[in-house]
Amino acid sequence: MDNETIIKQFEAIEQKVGSLLGVCKSLEATNSELQKKINELEGELQGRVAAEDSYKKERDLIRSRIDMLLAKLDDAIDS
Repeated sequence: MDNETIIKQFEAIEQKVGSLLGVCKSLEATNSELQKKINELEGELQGRVAAEDSYKKERDLIRSRIDMLLAKLDDAIDS
């Protein structure tokens, strides 16, 4: 092989490596954005789970009070 062929091969390799580095940087940026979005969604989900738990506790408390009032009403009617 002559020097010109070797130089062309090295230039082709350099271009491919440069292209691969660009793709890697792009994928790292995309990965970073997706990780950020995952963290946001997990935080939102935790907030919704906490709100759902709060609503469930409130609903259970209301049911308990209604059951208590119905029991008192039954006692009053039976007496």
